[in-house]
Parts: sequence; C-alpha cells; structure tokens
Amino acid sequence: MDQYAVVTGASSGIGAAFARRLAKDGYRLILTARRGDRLRELARETGGNCEVVEADLSREEDCYRLYEKIGDRKISLFINNAGFGDCSFFPDGDIEKELDMIRVNVVAVHLLTKLILRKFQKQGEGALLNVASIAGLLPAGPYMAAYYATKAYVRSLTAAVARELDERDGRIYVGCLCPGPVDTEFNSRANVEFALPGISADACASYALRRMKKRKTVIVPGFYVRLAMRFRWAVPEKWLIRMVGRQQKKKIAPAVGRDGARTEKREEGDRKK
Repeated sequence: MDQYAVVTGASSGIGAAFARRLAKDGYRLILTARRGDRLRELARETGGNCEVVEADLSREEDCYRLYEKIGDRKISLFINNAGFGDCSFFPDGDIEKELDMIRVNVVAVHLLTKLILRKFQKQGEGALLNVASIAGLLPAGPYMAAYYATKAYVRSLTAAVARELDERDGRIYVGCLCPGPVDTEFNSRANVEFALPGISADACASYALRRMKKRKTVIVPGFYVRLAMRFRWAVPEKWLIRMVGRQQKKKIAPAVGRDGARTEKREEGDRKK
C-alpha cells in the first residue's frame, strides 16, 4: 500500500527539504503552499509522484479544502510546516501582516492538527510534526513579539496533545520541531537583514525525521542550539528576554533607530497587497 505524506509550506525552505527527503524515502506526497508554480517545479524535481494543492492557509476555507483534497487516503505522516515571521518595533508593525501571521502560524496549525488527528484516530495510527522554532522555547522575543508568541503556542499545544495521546494507546505520534537559525527565505519575509549562521534546511529536515522515529516530542536540531536551550533555565527570565531582544534588534539595525522607532525603509518581506 502506498504511504502518503502531506507537507504544508512546501514551496521553499524546510518544507521543500522535507518533501525531497520523503520522496527519496518512497512516500507519495501531497504538497501545499501559496506558490503553485514552485510546488509544480518541486513535484517535477522529486519525480512527479506527488499532488499539488495551491492554498493560502491564512484562510480557514483553504485549510478545510486541503483536508477535503486528502480525502480517504491513508496518511502516514503530516508535516505542519507553513508559517512566517516579522521583525519590527511592535507599535509600528504592519497589523495586517501580523494578523496573517497569527492565522497561518496559530489558527491553521491548530485547525489542521485537530482535523488530521481525528483522521489518525479513524486510521488507528499516524505521525504529525508541527514546525515551531526555538522562539517557542523562550519566554519572549522583543522586536519579534508576535512571532515568538505564535511559536510558543505551537510548542505548548503540541506538548499537551502529545501527552494526551500517549495516555490513550501511543499509536499516534505528535512532535514539535524547534529549529534555531536555518538557511531559508524566512529572513526576507521577516524583514531581517542580519542573522546568526544557520544550518541547512536539508540537515534540519533529516534530523527531524530521525528524531521522529524515536518519538521525541520536542526536536531541536543543532548541537550548540540544543546546548543553549538546555541551559536557558540558568538565566533569569528578565535577563534572557533582554538578551533575546538585543539579538533581534541587531537584525533590523538599518531600519530601527536606537529608540526602537522604525524608519521609512520599505519592508521587503511584506506580502504584496
């Protein structure tokens, strides 16, 4: 019987890396993202053994449409990867972009998690991975306030649901991927002009799949990132928030003055209206 895997946000970055890796592992793929042209190119690259669903997951109706497209097929693996960030002084941030971020990073993840887990219950098995960030493991992120909050939601939701399912019968796996810096297109959309060196998207996806096989609930790729997260509790929360804020502010230094006020620089990551 064919093994099906679904990847959201598959048009680039970590999502595309998951798609390539899963195609090599013999999965039939269902890929979704807003950029249908990129998905079709990826489908050709991976041998065409996949179905493309062009969708904007900031729209609830598109989330339901994706679920309907899956239909009665047995899904072995669902990668809830779609998401994006924004970096700005909070009062000056683009409200519509932030609300879109909440719809994609929180509402779509929540909705698809619930729908897919109901499907897994009927199937009797399945594996789901929600992609968050190390942002979700930290108390707050000044200058990326909304983004950090959305990823904290994803991590908290996943950890709670994983525990609930383990108390049932353990046949359904749910995990949360919390990467640090990854070399993707994330920076351009998040208004970021500087970032720490990142791992490759392929290394991130490969590590996640290996840890999923060991049924790890929270997956953090990268040795030094894991080490930093392990010792984060040793730093008082207010100091940690200050340190995170200082690092995030560096990313937007050309666009933000010392007082935190944004200049008139055009935000390259904004979605075209």
